[in-house]
Amino acid sequence: MFKDIKQLENKIIQGDCLKIMREIIDNSVDMTFADPPFNLKKKYNHYEDSKEKQDYLNWCNEWMSEMVRITKPTGAIFVHNIPRWLTHYAKHLNKIAYFRHWISWDSGGAPMGKTLLPNHYGILYYTKSKSHKDFKFYDIRYPHLKCRVCNEFLKDYGGKKAQAHGFGPLLSDVWSDIHRIRHKKRRDDHPCQLPVPLLERLILMTTNEGDVVFDPFVGTGTTAVAAKKLGRRYIGVDIDSEYVKISQKNVDIAKETKINGCYVSAYLGHIRTMRDKDFKEIWNNKKDDLKLLDDKMNKTSLGWNHPKHIATTFEQLL
Repeated sequence: MFKDIKQLENKIIQGDCLKIMREIIDNSVDMTFADPPFNLKKKYNHYEDSKEKQDYLNWCNEWMSEMVRITKPTGAIFVHNIPRWLTHYAKHLNKIAYFRHWISWDSGGAPMGKTLLPNHYGILYYTKSKSHKDFKFYDIRYPHLKCRVCNEFLKDYGGKKAQAHGFGPLLSDVWSDIHRIRHKKRRDDHPCQLPVPLLERLILMTTNEGDVVFDPFVGTGTTAVAAKKLGRRYIGVDIDSEYVKISQKNVDIAKETKINGCYVSAYLGHIRTMRDKDFKEIWNNKKDDLKLLDDKMNKTSLGWNHPKHIATTFEQLL
């Protein structure tokens, strides 16, 4: 039993996640996130992704129970998968933790025929504490969606555009602004790699700087990279030695993304996520009334979140 969690902090560990979690003391990490194999016969290097249904669910119940056990009462538990399995996961998690949200990640998909277009994944969000006063949660904002041609809001604000927030709306439980990694040059050799901004959003929403984030199926390191970029500590586990090597390489080159002392999620020059409470500090605009950022920061015909503009803006603010 690891009496001191610091023995594992900021490490990518090769091994069976169940065996390793059973060695971790109760209530020791601030956030747990799992993106397990989907049992869809995907090709992994050292894992057979084709268990019998009940064997798969029994195994999932075991590692979910361990995730809940090692998470602090102030912490958060997240599980990512397809809806088919999340309905089973929820049945088990409802017995040992408190349900908060089913986050629908609209990631885009391709028609398969003879079925509805599979266009979203789910992320179950649970806590160990019942009262909102007893666990960490921060309001999150994401950028206003705008037309690339005319730079106008895609959302109709009903004549109240001037009252819109300077950066973007508060987050709901449907996320359509973060996309899967499609370009091969940005992908690692893994069948189910998640985008770093997805994990950064969860981390900003439920943890503080210096907190510990644990991932029992770390794959090529997405969760660990996101944690490091946001000033958190991480513990990643994977059974595959090759994935562990890739994870370590990715973590080693990751750098913090901080503006005016506040952590943000940024990708390809775009700020993807920020905490609501950090907005004024990030834009260094304490004295003036907050206006739309495209009015305040951009004197050209391009909107502030136009790719040609925000890359420069973001680099200037870092």
